[in-house]
Amino acid sequence: MFKTKDMNALRNKVSLIGRLGAKPEVVKFDNGRALARFSVATNDSYKNKEGEWVENTQWHNIKSWGKTADLVAKLLDKGQEIALDGKLVTNAYETKTGEKRISTEIEMKEFLILSKTEK
Repeated sequence: MFKTKDMNALRNKVSLIGRLGAKPEVVKFDNGRALARFSVATNDSYKNKEGEWVENTQWHNIKSWGKTADLVAKLLDKGQEIALDGKLVTNAYETKTGEKRISTEIEMKEFLILSKTEK
């Protein structure tokens, strides 16, 4: 297999186009660093056995840090369509009742606004 220097950049890469489900929540920490969290819906369609079109919506939890989070706070709102690039991040944690849980989020590195609001 032929491998280039940039192959490592492809190992954990996510690219999505979707709409924001709500206005992003942004937290500023004491050190001045920002964290933005929001959800994005993606849609795809397929024909079922009866030949009818079925729309499938998937929700993705997104987070961004630093300057990207600052831009999210200024520019993004519910219903906007964006394209984003990032990576998958999986976290294991324990609830207050002792249940072990796993969550997967997309840590966004870049985004592009495709539309102002949902049509």
